Parts: sequence; C-alpha cells; structure tokens
Amino acid sequence: MSTNPTKAFASQSDLSDKTISFTQLSPHCWAYTAEGDPNSGVIIGEKYILVSDATATPLMAQDLIAKIRTVSSKPIKYVLLTHYHAVRVLGASAYLAEGATEIIASKGTYDLIVERGAEDMQSEMDRFPRLFRGADSVPGLTWPTMVVGDGRPGRQGSLRIDLGGVQVDIWHPGAGHTSGDTIAWVESEQVLFSGDLVEYQAGVYTGDAHLAQWPATLEALRALNAQAIVPGRGEAMRGHADVNKALDYTKQWVETLFKCGQEAVAQGLDLKAAMAHTRQHMDPVFGQVFIYEHCLPFDVSRAYDEAQGISNPRIWTAQRDKDMWASLQS
Repeated sequence: MSTNPTKAFASQSDLSDKTISFTQLSPHCWAYTAEGDPNSGVIIGEKYILVSDATATPLMAQDLIAKIRTVSSKPIKYVLLTHYHAVRVLGASAYLAEGATEIIASKGTYDLIVERGAEDMQSEMDRFPRLFRGADSVPGLTWPTMVVGDGRPGRQGSLRIDLGGVQVDIWHPGAGHTSGDTIAWVESEQVLFSGDLVEYQAGVYTGDAHLAQWPATLEALRALNAQAIVPGRGEAMRGHADVNKALDYTKQWVETLFKCGQEAVAQGLDLKAAMAHTRQHMDPVFGQVFIYEHCLPFDVSRAYDEAQGISNPRIWTAQRDKDMWASLQS
C-alpha cells in the first residue's frame, strides 16, 4: 500500500469538529477528550486547579475553561506543559487571563522551546488548520515560569504541588515522544496524566521521538500501577487492565515502527522504500486509527533517521514538512 498522490498534506483535510467529552475519573481528576484530538487533563483541588496541556489556541482553551466552570469555581493556578508541541501549549495565555500564575515544564521541554519552538509553531499551524482556526488569538510562544528537574529522568527531580486536598507529582520519566516529556501523577487516586508518551486507538506521532528509549519509559509508567490514565490522544482509560492496554498499544506502535526503520537501513533502502516496507507491517494493525495517515510519513522519517544513528531529532520546519511529504507520494 502506498501514499496517495492527491492526499491533502497532514491534517489539512480534517475539518470536521469533534465531539468533546469532559469525564470525571476520580474525586479530583478529570479528562477532556475529543475523538482523537489532543487531550487535556484537569485536577481540581479544594484551593486550586491544575490543567495538564493547554490546548492549541487561547480560543480553544476557552471551551475547556467553560467545562471546568461547570464543576468548580476554584482558581486555575497551574498549567502543565507535558511537552513542547504547539497543539499542546499555545493556548496557555487563556489561563493566564483567568489568573494562572505558573506554567510548568521540564528542563528538557524548556530547552526544546528555545531550540525549535518557533519552527514547530509554524509547522503545526500548517499541519492542523482546524485546531488552529483561532491562530490569531495566539500571542506567541509559551514560556514556562517553573522548570522541573535538570533534564535527567526519574523522580529525584520531581515537583510536588498541593492543590488542597490532593497532591500532584510532576516529573520527567524518560525520553519517548520527545526528550522532555513530563507527567502528572495523582498517587492518592492512582491517576496518570501521560501526555503523548501514551496514546490509545490514535496515531502515535514520533517525528521528534527517541524511539529506542521510549519502551523503557513506558515500562517506568507501567510500574506506577495506575488505575486511570489520560493519554495524549484517545479515550481516557479506567481500570488497571485498560491502562495497560494503552501502554501496550503505544509500545507496539513504537517497537514495530523502529524495527521497520532498522530493517530498511540494514537493507539499504531509501526513505520512500522504507515507507513502503513500514506500511506492510503497520497498515494491517493501525491503518484505521485516527490521524494514522498524518503521522506515518513523519514517523517513518524519524525511524529511518534514528536507525542511521541520528540520535537528536532533526528540526521540522514548514518547508521540510512539505518537502518530505511530497517525496513520499507515488
């Protein structure tokens, strides 16, 4: 199976609005999900509220804020950036307008914003026109006010926030979706907010990933024994068995993709042939999930690079996006 030469770039043809759900997972934890669009999480304490992932634009964030206000009038004090991608972070100014005082990110995420935040902003606006309908409401890049850890993985550099009646632990568990992925963990209720380290029944975007390290990071998350998870995309999962389904789904995607990249490089295939080789293994398993066709060209490009020893993902620009996309059409 090959890419269609007339296929619209990335998600440019995905213009239909999604049905949004705002679901309570535990006494203090909520999931904001939308049929495979980027998710957000909400933790509501007796004093303050924390939002995990800010949405793509301030205009879009207003919908999440409205959902929050149906259940709580407490101040939204904290916004967590689980990683640097524009669809997750550019809505942050809406929460600042609501009185938020802290935008939290890992040291790795801060460094990535410095290194490639501007390029990613333009790249993702071109990839996701529906999510960036309100792009004129974005004041610019989102900069953290609170940086967690020193870039090394593990709980030794974690931050604990007391929202009143519930504590949230925030740390960088290891590289995966990016080098700076950050999670929020409500241990008392065993709820995990994973960002794009975990997905379920949706495309797993790996264009900026560290594929060889990602499975070990997933196992570190599995060791938490969460009873609920808000993944980056897909429905929130409840119950230990269903949490493991999401972890297993993501791990299968990552391992299958990277193995195909390694095989392509070992066989001396070019990128286009690597794409065809990868499709033979990925299409039958994942071909019908949300944003699969959007993700796969970027994913194969990264797997091919990493298999060749390019450990630091190359920066995507709007022009590189389109050049790569065109090169893989047949």
